[in-house]
Amino acid sequence: MVLEPVLCPACHGSDVVKHGRSSEGKQRYKCRNADCSRSTFIRDYSYRGYLPEVKQQIADMAVNGSGIRDTARVLSISPTTVIEELKKVSPPEASEPAPTGTIA
Repeated sequence: MVLEPVLCPACHGSDVVKHGRSSEGKQRYKCRNADCSRSTFIRDYSYRGYLPEVKQQIADMAVNGSGIRDTARVLSISPTTVIEELKKVSPPEASEPAPTGTIA
């Protein structure tokens, strides 16, 4: 039997322990690295929208002018997933107040 090491997808550390099961019965893991930005993860997601490659494709298609529905149809994911991922990628910037002085 060959044991395959489980690495954290965020920090690529090997200090990972089992952390229960998801509602679909998939094994959940927990990264024990204190500096890691991700606490739990699943190795094999059922839904394509959770994959990092698909998230990158969403951002790339948005930059190239593809609409939400078009992106969802091409990637075979939900339009809601596309919208939520785009909200994460580009948070709204705070608008700077207009200068209040007169030009001399």
